[in-house]
Amino acid sequence: MSPEQFNGAVLAWYDQHGRKDLPWQQNITPYRVWVSEIMLQQTQVSTVLGYFDRFMAALPTVRDLAEAPEDEVLHLWTGLGYYTRARNLQKTAQIIMRKHGGEFPRSVDALSELPGIGRSTAGAIASLSMGVRAPILDGNVKRVLARYVAQEGYPGEPKVAKQLWDVAERFTPHERVNHYTQAMMDLGATLCTRSKPTCLLCPVRSGCQAHLLGLEIRYPVPKPRKALPQKRTLMPLLVNDAGDILLYRRPSTGLWGGLWSLPELDDLAQLAELGQQQQLELGERRELEGLTHTFSHFQLAIEPWLIEATEQPGRVAEADWLWYNLATPPRLGLAAPVKKLLKRAAQVITAGEPT
Repeated sequence: MSPEQFNGAVLAWYDQHGRKDLPWQQNITPYRVWVSEIMLQQTQVSTVLGYFDRFMAALPTVRDLAEAPEDEVLHLWTGLGYYTRARNLQKTAQIIMRKHGGEFPRSVDALSELPGIGRSTAGAIASLSMGVRAPILDGNVKRVLARYVAQEGYPGEPKVAKQLWDVAERFTPHERVNHYTQAMMDLGATLCTRSKPTCLLCPVRSGCQAHLLGLEIRYPVPKPRKALPQKRTLMPLLVNDAGDILLYRRPSTGLWGGLWSLPELDDLAQLAELGQQQQLELGERRELEGLTHTFSHFQLAIEPWLIEATEQPGRVAEADWLWYNLATPPRLGLAAPVKKLLKRAAQVITAGEPT
């Protein structure tokens, strides 16, 4: 297929089968497209739907996002993971207000300079919301194109990535670029899936090299696998007489940056030091069911303990520590495993089981 035949077939398929009713496809603005694109990184559409609607209801404009408390932004993001995305969203909103008068730049290069926006996301914002001709290469599009040309090599390697970008550039049309961009993402999400692709319904199967070779699953070539290192931590859930749990705010950079979390200890022997530091008298304790949380570069085995804690008279609360009310929780950004542990603790406390 020539590039014109390729994108013509893709657009014809989009007109008949493409998704047109997603929330961010309504009342299209650069802000709405940008937020949806950031949410969709590493996250499925079905998961993003509810988060996007809640985010837009709370922060409907780029100004609202720029001026919102960080805790509110992280609270709205809780459960989506990869929290650097949320912090970069707010940084970018503040830059857009400060340097661009509240308007998104119209060029891919200018968009790519903003925190958290790479070349593909910039292309999606520009093409979907502004009609600018800009290729994209997100995970779905990468899969479609890698199969179509039977691209050898792992796409994360610079040389291979450049070859795929050249393909993306060549096939991107000059007209209806917004529909073509959406169609390519839809093809990867609905037909050209990782496993069991529905090739018989694909509009470009006649020119797809992977399909002609019967090697669809081989492409794109996966990243060489490495065993994830294992780490372990003990998380005490210190509960006061009111049934509140002690949390602290993590540093703004690093793992779970800026989120509220539970203390982390190497072992139970460090409990006494924690109690002394926070001026707490620690009482009975009970081990809760553990959990393992997988990050992109390691797995964390969490050993949680529910521990009675009584504040000593004259205790002065530190700014980065708070008692989290389980019954009426404040709007804070919580790491996903911490949210799970708080829910487990609430069930135990509500049931009136002894710690």
